[in-house]
Amino acid sequence: MKLIFISGPSGSGKTTLSNKFIKKNKNGFVLSTDNYYKTGLISIILSKFIEGFFDRSISFNCKLLKKDFDFIYKHGLSLNDRYYNFEKKSIKKTLKKTNNISFLIVEGIFAKEFANTLNIQNYYFLEIKNKKNECMKRVLKRDLKERGKNKKQAENDFLKSWDIYYEKFKANSINKNKNKFIIRKKSDVDDIMKILFN
Repeated sequence: MKLIFISGPSGSGKTTLSNKFIKKNKNGFVLSTDNYYKTGLISIILSKFIEGFFDRSISFNCKLLKKDFDFIYKHGLSLNDRYYNFEKKSIKKTLKKTNNISFLIVEGIFAKEFANTLNIQNYYFLEIKNKKNECMKRVLKRDLKERGKNKKQAENDFLKSWDIYYEKFKANSINKNKNKFIIRKKSDVDDIMKILFN
């Protein structure tokens, strides 16, 4: 199975790129790290007191993502979808079977962190780097619509998120993998897709 990890700060276009891959190439499946945050009372309390909680490793349920990832990687199929509700701090699990998965995408701000926990060396790693103000525009649009935030809160959360992402990975790289691509606004995604899928 072909593995693709897509990382980048909030609003950089990770989900958009993942969807483009799925649309152009059949038999793919996406695991978004946005759907693997911790739930329940602890998450509710910590998110109120820890600034930038949802951008820090403490919020990420790596164990649950690993469980889903391992099952798909081993069997080539998925039995469910997960969706994280940021207002309720809960995960909705929907039964949905997807067969014949030939490539698996893990995308999100924790994709690099997750990739570094695996003993798999043969995969592609894509890092999206866009301008800060462009990313902020996307995040504001999303957070106001989907995450119940006001504009000021969304702006503050984005700025904190940006700093946390780049601070966290300053010394953290994908050294064991040579199939790494940096994607910028002017990058030819179609050329990268030819490399990935041909």
